[in-house]
Amino acid sequence: MKRQSGPFRSIIFACAAALAVVIAPLSEAFAQTRPIRLVALGDSLSAGYGLPQEAAFPVVLERALKARGHIVEVANAGVSGDTSSGGLDRLDWSVPDGTDGVILELGANDMLRGLDPAVTRRSLEAIVERLKSRNIPVMLAGMYASRNLGPAYVQNFDSIYQDIAKKHDLVLYPFFLDGVAGERSLNLPDGLHPTAKGIEIIVERILPSVERFLARLSQR
Repeated sequence: MKRQSGPFRSIIFACAAALAVVIAPLSEAFAQTRPIRLVALGDSLSAGYGLPQEAAFPVVLERALKARGHIVEVANAGVSGDTSSGGLDRLDWSVPDGTDGVILELGANDMLRGLDPAVTRRSLEAIVERLKSRNIPVMLAGMYASRNLGPAYVQNFDSIYQDIAKKHDLVLYPFFLDGVAGERSLNLPDGLHPTAKGIEIIVERILPSVERFLARLSQR
């Protein structure tokens, strides 16, 4: 067969290059054959206390992520009343094998009960380290202490999340209840748990951090 040369070869190469540009994004799109599996490991704030199931944080977050084009599932591993120590105790069965990432939202009940922040710190860090040993990345959703607990307690508690995130290079969302805490219309009558509208605001505000977390997962 006669070897092609000159302009004809240039046309072939140009067509091949153009085809590669088209195929590359398609290959990336089809490369993800299953959803990214996230687990929201938390307390009543994740569980959806006082709300219908479809209004709980994991469900609303999954819906928002899918609306932005992410192929993802968010499992609800929230247990009302749970402390950080309780989350550690149930960690292995709450986060099954095959989990791609965990959003860790615990500590609010520790603070409300006035538990020693050192205990909370140890439990949260133990959760992070145990998940790390299972090769499961963690995103940390922080909590602030109520200011009526005094400056020493507030300082010791509030620093927990930043310190752990820095030490373990975690994506940190500093305050899970940002924009909702203290807003009467966005909380149930107990003043502690978000309404469905409150959950929507939490998801809207935490979404950029979750997307940064997903970007990290895609690079692994």
